[in-house]
Amino acid sequence: MNAIELSIFSSRIESVCDEMGAVLQRAAFSPNIKDRLDFSCAVFDTQGQLCAQAAHIPVHLGSMAYAMQDIVDQFDWQAGDMVAFNDPYLGGTHLPDVTLVCPVHEGGNLVGFVANLAHHADIGSDTPGSMPLATSLEEEGVVISPIKIMRDGQTSTEFDGIMQSLGHTIESTGDFNAQMSANQRGAGRLLSIVEEAGAEHYKQALIDLNVYGDRLMKQLLDSIPNGQYNFDDVMDGDGLGTENIKIKLRLTVENGRALADFNGTAEQVRGNINCPLSVVAAAVYYVFRCLMPANTPACFGVYQRIRISARHGSLVNAIKPAAVAAGNVETSTRLVDVVMGALAQALPDRIAAASHGSMNNVAMGAKTEAGSWNYYETIGGGMGAGKEQNGLSGVQTHMTNTLNTPIESLEMHYPLRVNRYQIRRGSGGQGQHQGGDGLIREMTFLQPAQLTLLTERRKYKPWGLQGGSDGASGENLLNGEGLDAKVNLEVKEGDCLTIKTPGGGGYGS
Repeated sequence: MNAIELSIFSSRIESVCDEMGAVLQRAAFSPNIKDRLDFSCAVFDTQGQLCAQAAHIPVHLGSMAYAMQDIVDQFDWQAGDMVAFNDPYLGGTHLPDVTLVCPVHEGGNLVGFVANLAHHADIGSDTPGSMPLATSLEEEGVVISPIKIMRDGQTSTEFDGIMQSLGHTIESTGDFNAQMSANQRGAGRLLSIVEEAGAEHYKQALIDLNVYGDRLMKQLLDSIPNGQYNFDDVMDGDGLGTENIKIKLRLTVENGRALADFNGTAEQVRGNINCPLSVVAAAVYYVFRCLMPANTPACFGVYQRIRISARHGSLVNAIKPAAVAAGNVETSTRLVDVVMGALAQALPDRIAAASHGSMNNVAMGAKTEAGSWNYYETIGGGMGAGKEQNGLSGVQTHMTNTLNTPIESLEMHYPLRVNRYQIRRGSGGQGQHQGGDGLIREMTFLQPAQLTLLTERRKYKPWGLQGGSDGASGENLLNGEGLDAKVNLEVKEGDCLTIKTPGGGGYGS
């Protein structure tokens, strides 16, 4: 294919992902999906290799790209099938993120897959929001090993079992149905592309796309001086007594290839900031992808020159049944900081200072005679500054790409009142270019509830670069009194929660 034909082909299969996302957003029931857009969609080939993805959530998409090949090999795929899973040790990220995979057949032959992943605020944990301070995977909710939830276009008894485990709530059922609908729409759109092009031409186009993606990655790696680049960073703690948890990276770039070696990282911990290797891959892929041209296709060929190594049983390659709910959100974000810190030594003019470094997770809810409610949100902060620009203020950065829950939606769905939602002035690091400021979100509980906070950068500040100062660390407050970075507690009617998120690091003295 020539350059124009390849660009058109890439855009067409990417548009399949965009349309899947539009269907999922409009059909979903929960604010977490329909308002915050906490979902991702992608297309894969018959081997489970990534072909295209929409610009959704980096931690979702990178982990799917890493794990899908193993999922594909587990089943005899028939038309009308659909598989669901959330097991972090079998291709998932953490339990709230449920992936649905649908095969696409043309003339009786398998030609590819469509998949989407969505975050469910209720996945069966005893703690509202399903983001508990757990010590094992089973405490975090319902574990779904890869299983067919649809056969011949009809939902299976296995799907009924999952719904029964989740209590057949309106939101859970509606969100799963929205995911299935999005996959069915995506499968139909992809099939039309294959039929128009012809199966053989479609396969050749995917080969050409991967060759092009590989060439772009090689150009990037060739622009990085050969060498070893070391960087360490520290997690505040796991919420259960282990603090100052080191993540250590030795990044080797040599002859157009890269090896990210995390073997000096701390052992897995009792709390839930552990993560599977798929999440590590998502963070590493993301940073390299950020350094590539905007028109780089999201395909398998882009990532095949990158290798990842991490000791089994470490924080970043945990052994089942270690808890992982916060690994997907907090550790993944710190992994981005570590990879960027290493690359800043090789490419000082292209890497920005550390951003706020936490998804600032808030989960809450209650079970009452009148009904139950579950609310989950990530809150933005300050972006790190770079050589040419200040950091943005009050934004989601790096591994999350969600929106906030609008105040109107939050107050309509939940017994909460938002008192303040504003920029945290002066929290960005100083420098030639200033880091972005964090946010302040303050809300009052209108009835008793259970609250969980999973946050980072409350102790260790987001670092500056090239003489720029660090961003301010974050704060969590209940009725004006400080809370730990990770906490689970009961709150009363009238209690006031305040989250002050970190600022980004500054750049230049």
